[in-house]
Amino acid sequence: MRRREFIKAALVVATFSPLGALAQPSRKIPRIGVLWHAGSAQDEGSNFPALLKGFSDLGYIDGRNIVLEHRFPNEVPAQFERMAAELAASGVDVLVAIGANAAPYAKAATKSIPVVFAIVPDPLGSNLVKSLARPEANVTGFSNSASDLVGKRLELLKELVPELSRVALLVNSNSHGQSAWQGCAGGDAVARR
Repeated sequence: MRRREFIKAALVVATFSPLGALAQPSRKIPRIGVLWHAGSAQDEGSNFPALLKGFSDLGYIDGRNIVLEHRFPNEVPAQFERMAAELAASGVDVLVAIGANAAPYAKAATKSIPVVFAIVPDPLGSNLVKSLARPEANVTGFSNSASDLVGKRLELLKELVPELSRVALLVNSNSHGQSAWQGCAGGDAVARR
């Protein structure tokens, strides 16, 4: 008789229990490594809270449904290299590189972990990607400035200011990622009309 009671109880539990909870393993919380450029979250200025807000706006809260692992190399090349390698070795699911200096180190640290860069002036000139349309490999991101856009920006500027006769841009051609401008009249003057 106990066998029948046990089977009935098991059927009741199976019928009224949420099957999804019984069948699915617990979900792994994604770990995102973030390689910054400054020495601390405060030194990053508005970028640090903007990143947290961006994740939050998408429903991702650090410590609840994602884990953000921040590294601040303070613009020291050896620190960039060490911290990028450390994040990659720790098994993060994604490596985010903030800034033109951080991105090449993140790319060099891994060939398998997705690398997403931000605030990189010229991903093509920096050899982060082979094409903006098809970044290839494990590296992608976004840029607000690229050599492909220089001509279009000048065209739009001329439309906005028809009486424009000269345009100049001063850049530090020694800075990483400034090659977008170097093909334009020596890197100093973008256009003269």
